[in-house]
Amino acid sequence: MATKSELCLIPGPSEPPVLGHTLQILRDSYGFQQECIASYGPVYKVKLLGIWRVNLCGADAMEMVLLDKQQMFSSKMGWQSLARLFPGGLMLQDFAEHRQNRRIMQQAFRASALQEYTEQMAKAMQSLVRAWPLDQEFRFYDAIKELTLRLGCAVFMGLPPDDELASEVNSALIAEIRAALSVVRYPVPFTPMWHGVRGRAFLRNTFRQMIEERRAAPGNDFFSQMCLSTDEDGKGWSEDEILDQFNFLMMAAHDTTATALTTMIWALGAHPEWQEVLAAEYEEIGDAVFTSDGLSRMTQTEQVFKEALRLVPPVPFIPRRAISSFSWNGFDFPAGTTITLNPGVTMLSPEFYSEPEKFDPARFAPDRAEDQAHKFAWAPFGGGAHKCIGMHFASLQAKIFFVTLLRERRVELVRSSVTDWQRLPIPKPKGGLLVKVHGIRGH
Repeated sequence: MATKSELCLIPGPSEPPVLGHTLQILRDSYGFQQECIASYGPVYKVKLLGIWRVNLCGADAMEMVLLDKQQMFSSKMGWQSLARLFPGGLMLQDFAEHRQNRRIMQQAFRASALQEYTEQMAKAMQSLVRAWPLDQEFRFYDAIKELTLRLGCAVFMGLPPDDELASEVNSALIAEIRAALSVVRYPVPFTPMWHGVRGRAFLRNTFRQMIEERRAAPGNDFFSQMCLSTDEDGKGWSEDEILDQFNFLMMAAHDTTATALTTMIWALGAHPEWQEVLAAEYEEIGDAVFTSDGLSRMTQTEQVFKEALRLVPPVPFIPRRAISSFSWNGFDFPAGTTITLNPGVTMLSPEFYSEPEKFDPARFAPDRAEDQAHKFAWAPFGGGAHKCIGMHFASLQAKIFFVTLLRERRVELVRSSVTDWQRLPIPKPKGGLLVKVHGIRGH
């Protein structure tokens, strides 16, 4: 990693003792970054968790680093903090290895497979949503995390949402996620990392027992598809590769989806007229809502989805590490420089968006298309070789959720429409987003 002296020509705020800028960033990551950009421009350095990191800000920086035409930036080394719990995951691989494994995993996201997942999700989603209490206050973020975990077990593993094993898998995944976000990075007994390592061992043993069964008698679930998937040369994954890839996928799909759906509920609760817009869209589509044609006609839902991800992207910062020296925007950087890209702040820039802090899904309508101002003006799924492989699946899941919910329910925010968000490490609303769900006439 590059040292402070190697980065001495890079501007940045003065370094607080001991923890560097960590507390400032955790307290208000967006505000701190916007202050730094105003003071130092789009290139500046900070010290976070003991590591000097160079922020390269803006859409041009994302285009340069994420497209990475000269293969100079490592995702694996950028996300090294996840290596203990999720080694071998697609995001922790680079270049030829990443391309090879992405081709194999892509088979599980092919169109025919997505249609099968749609049918499974639609069936499971209704029972899970109907289980929420009516006219009673509850924390939506907690409820949607539980729903997405159980839905993941149904769609990804082929388990009934109320299966006992699903509950055990949920607990192990939660332990892993907490550990991945923990400041303590070693499995000291009874710390989150200790519980996370134990959760990882349980999941690997559970998944390993399923591999032979799914290869012999595959189902329509994602895990079966991963056990069978091959690239164009017929190469598939070993047992250990399946375990690593699937474990990482379950974690990533759960937390990011929970954030996206929570943001959409927050926005729709603050702007209830949009609940009626979406409900009317589903009414117009009718019985075809869960077909590929019906889902593709949900243009208003797609705009709300994109606007929610613009305002609160599940991954607001993207780390990389330079494996060779490079120059950008008038600065020279040595090999080993740890880089942070900032799609979250970029997507709030008035350079691309009118009234960027305002919830305005119509900005994505064809007659405005503000997101088309730059290739990376809208980048909640990253870009380049590492662009989120589950991007279309995430949109599909959001559409199925809101069809299921708004056909029978309406959502009311219990508190003010102004919600504070904890942006790091994965965005979530402070206080859990208190809501009430009300039935509509006839349901």
